[in-house]
Amino acid sequence: MTPLRRSVMKALAETHVPLGAYEIVERLAAAGEPTPPMSVYRVLDFLVAEGLAHRIESRNAFLACGHPHDTDEVVVFLICERCGLTKEVASHAVGRDLAWAARAAGFEPRQRVLEVAGTCAHCRETVAAEVAGTAGAG
Repeated sequence: MTPLRRSVMKALAETHVPLGAYEIVERLAAAGEPTPPMSVYRVLDFLVAEGLAHRIESRNAFLACGHPHDTDEVVVFLICERCGLTKEVASHAVGRDLAWAARAAGFEPRQRVLEVAGTCAHCRETVAAEVAGTAGAG
């Protein structure tokens, strides 16, 4: 790992919110490591290819990956629409069903990643507390 790759990986690992390339550029600049965006994009491509990071397509952003994946599992990203928190979970059952459906359609998937948007537990609790506070004020 080159120093730049380590720096980009560190920026990704420090958060559970996907980061865009320009956000990473800003974080590196703030840490005294000014880096051209194209260099960050090349590093991100490398990290994704090596299985060290994932690209969150719907956000055009990246997230560190802390563990290897089995070839028969699907990676599922649970993305909070309110705070951006993103949890990575893997599912063999979804992978099995998706493989079956793909074979039945004569399709060979290149990538087995799903993104699910919704609201995390923390944000649901916050909203519930806000609603309860509003109801008590009236």
